Amino acid sequence: MCKNKMAVLGAIIIIILVILAVFAPYIAPYHYAEGSLKENFASPRSKFLLGADFMGRDLLSRIIYGTRISLSVGIVGALTAFIIGVFYGVVSGYYGGKIDNVMMRFVDIMYGFPTLLLIILLMVLFKSTFAVATPGTFAGYLNTIDRAFGGLFFIFIGIGITAWIGMARIARGMALSLREKEFVEAARATGNSNLQIMLKHILPNLIGPCIVRVTLAIPGYITFEAFLSFIGLGVNPPTPSWGMLISEGYQAMRSYPHLAIYPGLALAITMMAFNFMGDGLRDALDPRMK
Repeated sequence: MCKNKMAVLGAIIIIILVILAVFAPYIAPYHYAEGSLKENFASPRSKFLLGADFMGRDLLSRIIYGTRISLSVGIVGALTAFIIGVFYGVVSGYYGGKIDNVMMRFVDIMYGFPTLLLIILLMVLFKSTFAVATPGTFAGYLNTIDRAFGGLFFIFIGIGITAWIGMARIARGMALSLREKEFVEAARATGNSNLQIMLKHILPNLIGPCIVRVTLAIPGYITFEAFLSFIGLGVNPPTPSWGMLISEGYQAMRSYPHLAIYPGLALAITMMAFNFMGDGLRDALDPRMK
């Protein structure tokens, strides 16, 4: 990976983004909710390097805090896809037969729904159902958790329900191939259980390509969150999200285009960084590329 200059550049950008997300309260010039109507739509200058929004809040600070949302969604989506998708796919591919048919038919049904449309439907359902839930009920607790996370909790659930499907197909295909290998047959002959074979022999041989696949999928999860926030189904104001900032900037695009351009650049750079790093990991970890 170190030989791939674009992958190294992507990794450096991601490290910078992680630092911004973790230390946002110390790096950002202002708190994301701090503002004054006297400064609304202030142009970029020394006080506001990237300008101020319609409520006089520093745009640079809100972009820095928005890094937390984007990286959180990307990481949670990747972990969900990897853990659930790999487990599901390995079990399906290793056992094969009727078990494989039943498990993959469910995946095919889920795969038949457009991912973004399914996430939007789930978010509409969550927002309309749990927002009016009676306090003290299970739905009420979920709504309380979502408010505590600034509207992120339901986004995590929505992306988690859909993120693992593609990974399950990839893991299943590799498991089908690996289960016929000589080292797996030897493991069966020596008395290893199915669980031991899957954990010790199947999983280690497919984990590299799966890491590559899930890294390349992170920009998609970030884009889903940005789109949801853009159409008003994402995080709750005043929690900043790049999608929300782009949406707010879009409404003033004619007079103040920088309000949409800067968060849009942050989103584009982040997506390119993960794609560059994913390409580097593919060259290093995917045996099919060697």
